[in-house]
Amino acid sequence: MDRFAELKAFCLVASNGGFSAAARQLGVATSSVTRLVDALEQRLGAPLLNRSTRSITLTDSGRSYFDHASQILAALDEADDAAAGRDAEPAGVLRIAAPVTLAIRYIAPLLPELARRHPKLELDMRLSDALSNMVDEAIDVAIRIGNPERQPNLIARKLAGHQRHIVASPAYLAAHGAPQTPDELGRHNCLLFAYGASRSTWRLRNADLATEVEVGGSLHVNNSEMLRQAALQGLGLALLPGWLIQPDLDAGALVPVLAGYQANPGEMDVGIYAVYPANRRGASKIRVFTDLLAEALAAVVPAHAGTHTTPAFAPARE
Repeated sequence: MDRFAELKAFCLVASNGGFSAAARQLGVATSSVTRLVDALEQRLGAPLLNRSTRSITLTDSGRSYFDHASQILAALDEADDAAAGRDAEPAGVLRIAAPVTLAIRYIAPLLPELARRHPKLELDMRLSDALSNMVDEAIDVAIRIGNPERQPNLIARKLAGHQRHIVASPAYLAAHGAPQTPDELGRHNCLLFAYGASRSTWRLRNADLATEVEVGGSLHVNNSEMLRQAALQGLGLALLPGWLIQPDLDAGALVPVLAGYQANPGEMDVGIYAVYPANRRGASKIRVFTDLLAEALAAVVPAHAGTHTTPAFAPARE
């Protein structure tokens, strides 16, 4: 049996959630796809799919196999494109969804360079802090901030980390002092990223202590750039991502508070991701855009990057 045919059939079944849809894409009978996947499972000696009358889902082995198999297919597609010259000049429309603040801070400055390198590329950008529906909105690549989980029909490339820091302006610290322990945060005006909540919980950890502190203050807003501006103006302490405030830290406009503590531990997988369909539609356009964005972010925060499948993210929190 053709191993490539087995691999492709399995990936299409996993991506489409069914044998019939995979068969339509391949232009073969459903029974043929079933035989290919059955042969693959028999050869591997492990079940890859959980089959029921209502749905088809991946087993743990299936998820692991799909991670590797989808990357193999993507690499083959790119090799075909390169050999045929299709990859030489990305052209056409690239539909991008991205959070507002991140797009203004990092994507907007890249536009002239992207246009210079790839004059045939046209960008259609949808800026929103809400999670986009990539299928309904025909999005080619979505820039998302969050903690990815697995979904077979999407691939996520981690572009940068999302480590957050408690910061304040020198003026605020001169007037109110800097907290020396997490417990002292409760005595400070803490500016909150929140949707209508007047209180929030900040989690902190160092080598000796993991603690949660309830904080509150005079500003609660659902936009991190607004929090940054308020902190710069000396209004209070703020918990903000490094990709947003690193230039302010470098300039001394903001100062780390409780620097010996890690804020929000457990966010190791939280980051900035480029999410795109596993079928690699528009792969060359996606790659040139995400490569340039990754370069810009790498100058500010490390990526600890990897590529793996991902499902829906939690709503983006800048």
